[in-house]
Amino acid sequence: MKAAYGHTADGTPVDLYLLANADGMQVSITNYGGIVTSLLVPDRNGRRADVVLGFDRLDGYLDRHPKFGAICGRYANRIAKGRFTLNGVEYPLARNDGENHLHGGLHGFDRAVWKAVEESANAVRLEYLSRAGEEGYPGNLQVAVTYTLTADNALRLDYLATTDADTVLNLTHHGYFNLADGGAGSILGHEVTIPADRFAVAAPDLIPTGEIRSVRGTPMDFTLPTAIGARIDGSDEQLVRGRGYDHSFVLGDAPAQLRFAARLHDPMSGRVMEVHTTEPVVHFYTGNFLDGSITGKGGAVYRKRHGLCFECQHFPDSPNRPEFPTTVLKPGQRYTQTTVYRFSTSI
Repeated sequence: MKAAYGHTADGTPVDLYLLANADGMQVSITNYGGIVTSLLVPDRNGRRADVVLGFDRLDGYLDRHPKFGAICGRYANRIAKGRFTLNGVEYPLARNDGENHLHGGLHGFDRAVWKAVEESANAVRLEYLSRAGEEGYPGNLQVAVTYTLTADNALRLDYLATTDADTVLNLTHHGYFNLADGGAGSILGHEVTIPADRFAVAAPDLIPTGEIRSVRGTPMDFTLPTAIGARIDGSDEQLVRGRGYDHSFVLGDAPAQLRFAARLHDPMSGRVMEVHTTEPVVHFYTGNFLDGSITGKGGAVYRKRHGLCFECQHFPDSPNRPEFPTTVLKPGQRYTQTTVYRFSTSI
C-alpha cells in the first residue's frame, strides 16, 4: 500500500510503502533514502511493537540524523582521509567524519529520493541513478533495492547495481534495532551471536589498520550467545577506540551464497532476529554516538546504546586496502547483494 509521506525542502514528493504478512509483521519503507521507517514484530505473547529507531514523520529524516534505517552508499562505512585512487586517478571525497569519508558523504544515498518502479502487497523495488561526480565518485551508477516481506517473517533486501565507468561500491542497510522497546531503553541486555572467528582491527579513528585478528580470548568473541553489556565497557583497546563495538567481523573472504551473519535475542520480549547475507563482512555497531540529542518515535529520547546495527557489507576503506576483497565495479559487471533479517520468538 502506498501513501503520501510529505515533501523534501525543494518540494519533491515523498511516499511511504506499507508491506504486511499474515503473521502480523508490518514494514514501512519510504523512497526518501530507502529508509525502513518502522518494523512491527510480535513478541512471544503476540504483542506487536516497532523494533527500529527512527521518527514519526518525514521531517525528522530530512534533518541530520545517524542514517536511521537508510541505504548507505556509494560507499558504506569509512574511507580514510576522504580519498581513494582508481586506475591511477585520485578521487577526493567529502570528509564528514573527522578526516575521513563516512557512508557516502554529505549527500549520500540516504538523502536521495528514489523512484519506486514495482510495488505489490509484500514487496517494493526502489531505483536511483547516481550520476558521475556525485559526492566525488566516478561513473554513472544505476542502483536498485527490492524490499520483500516474506511469509516466514523475514525482511529481505536484494541489491543490484551497474555502472558505465569503473567505480567503487559498498552498499548496506543501516537499521538501528532494539527488540525490546524500539529505542526507548538500552540494548545492553540483548544477546548477540556472530559466527565470525576474525575481526578487522581498528585504528583510533576507526579506520582498519589492515590487521585481521582472531576473536579468541578477546571481547570480540561472540561465537557463543553473549549479552552486549557483558564486556562493552571493558578496558580492551578496541572497545575504548570504538566507545563500544564499532567493528567489522569477517564472515568470509568474498561474496557468497546466503550465510549466517548474526543472531540477536531479547530475553525480555522473546524476540529473535537472525541475519543472513551474501556479503563478506558484518559491521557490528552499538549506537555509541547516540547522545540523547535526538527525540524519535513517540517522544523516545535516543541515548547511547539504545540501538544497534548489523551492517552487512565489505570492509571499510577497501579502496585503499588491496589486501581486502575488491569493491571495484566495472562496466558490464553487475553488483548484487542480498541481506535477510528473519524474526521469530523464543519460549
